[in-house]
Amino acid sequence: MIGRFLSLEGGEGAGKSTQARAMADALAERGVHAIVTREPGGSEGAEAIRALLMHGDVRRWSPHVEALLFAAARADHVEKVIRPAIGAGTWVICDRYLDSTRAYQGVASGVDDAAILALHGFGSKGLLPDRTFLLDLPTGEGARRAGARDGAGADRFAARGADFHDAVARAFDGFATAEPDRFRRIDASAAPEQVTAALLDALSDLLP
Repeated sequence: MIGRFLSLEGGEGAGKSTQARAMADALAERGVHAIVTREPGGSEGAEAIRALLMHGDVRRWSPHVEALLFAAARADHVEKVIRPAIGAGTWVICDRYLDSTRAYQGVASGVDDAAILALHGFGSKGLLPDRTFLLDLPTGEGARRAGARDGAGADRFAARGADFHDAVARAFDGFATAEPDRFRRIDASAAPEQVTAALLDALSDLLP
């Protein structure tokens, strides 16, 4: 079996973690072994960097430093987890990947997209998902869901203002429009089981 690499993208509260697990369960029912991982994180080294990125004051790191840290975490994740799994015929479902860096540190924070892609080319040898699912959700609803989930424990990125998250949403929309072969848009405002069904339908052409 050919290993596949899938990523789930979208703003805060869109249900990426929930749907990653649901997709893995649905694929298992079809005889496809899939692992669920996340960014930043997914490997021992990347999880250590995650702790630096996600916690502390919003201004702890500049956008440029964040981009470098994300690229380093991703390089370790790709080297230690993602490429070996794909090579072994396993499907990889990643909760966020490169496009989140392009949206959060790039469009919303001012880091040049070409610089982010250059870091990705060096650190992760340019690896892109076979398919990226954009979970579309209005930013207001995403903020409500994230607030109910996190309470007072929001991370450095979820805690940022509405203008920032609106810019992130516009960035994801632009990426999906520019790369229709890789991206599939999924309405994340539906019931969770309906979102899972839509994800599987958008994946049907890759299934064995």
